[in-house]
Formats: sequence, structure tokens, C-alpha cells
Amino acid sequence: MKVLHFLLLIGLILLPAVYPASAGETDHDRARRAVESGEIKPLRDILAAVEKAHGGQLIEADLEHEHGRMVYELKLLTVEGRVVKLYYDARSGMPLQPGDHDRRK
Repeated sequence: MKVLHFLLLIGLILLPAVYPASAGETDHDRARRAVESGEIKPLRDILAAVEKAHGGQLIEADLEHEHGRMVYELKLLTVEGRVVKLYYDARSGMPLQPGDHDRRK
């Protein structure tokens, strides 16, 4: 019985080496591939729209997959000094209203 437990433990330890997660593909790689294929707009295009509409300074940008669609989630420091979260549909580049980003479409 101890030998079986030992072999199972070794198997669990070696499993990530045998089957790496998506062959080493990172979130960045998947995002770049989606932009290159035209599935989503580049972040720089979204940021240009944000600059025109809101001004301020970008603090953080994330690309999220929410309920079947890709959404850019942006944290922005406004010129008034407030931190706001903005959501943009990554495919269309259109801004989403609060709550729209997590609804099923």
C-alpha cells in the first residue's frame, strides 16, 4: 500500500512536466493571438478612445473572458483624482455600462 501511495505521489509531482499547461502558452500569448486574428481590438485602440472620452491616467488594464465575450477592464485615475473602473467590449471597442460586462450575451 505504501508503494502505491508513493507511486501516485511521484505521478502527481511529474504530471505538470509531462503535460505543461497549453504548452507554455501564457495569457499574453492568447491575447496577442486574438488581436492578430482580428477577434479583438488592440488595447492601444481602446486606450485612445478612453483618452478622448475621459482623460486621466491608466492605472491597470486587464483582458477578461466573461460569459462568452472578451472585455477590457481598465482602472483609470481621473483628472479629479478619483479611481474609476471602465469596461470595454474587446471585440467592438464599445464602452460597456456598469453591470453590462457581466451579463450573459
